[in-house]
Amino acid sequence: MSFPRRQGLREGNPVERGATYDGSGVNFAVFSANAKAVDICLFDKDGKTETDRIRLPEYTDQVFHGWIPDLHPGQLYGLRVHGPYEPDAGHRFNPNKLLLDPYAKGHSGSLQWDPALFGYQLGHPDLDLSFDERDSAPFIPKCIISNPIPPQKQTSENTMV
Repeated sequence: MSFPRRQGLREGNPVERGATYDGSGVNFAVFSANAKAVDICLFDKDGKTETDRIRLPEYTDQVFHGWIPDLHPGQLYGLRVHGPYEPDAGHRFNPNKLLLDPYAKGHSGSLQWDPALFGYQLGHPDLDLSFDERDSAPFIPKCIISNPIPPQKQTSENTMV
């Protein structure tokens, strides 16, 4: 699946982990000491169709980060992490597997058990050292971008503040 480069993508900020809405876009920051790249995958409102995939452009102090314009609270997303698949060294990076953001403040959907959830091929002669290329996205919940900005309380003209 190929997506065009997102216009307005900026380096963002590595400090606050997860997805942070600022009123005009979302900053993403994902820690990994061994990954080579992190993609943010956006989904439609039902969480069934991946609508965009954006590679985080910066890496600072073991944090991948980027700011994506025009994203709003309620947007569904997940992570795909690229890196070595070296089980003997403890590395099992598999970008075919959609991951949940551990800092997400909400999720949509539920887990549906399926062999595609595993990073390896069940029943393969190499057991859990094999590599599974199936996409796990249809079977896992999606993260939800939340709004940390509290709504302004409406006051009437006759109310003293």
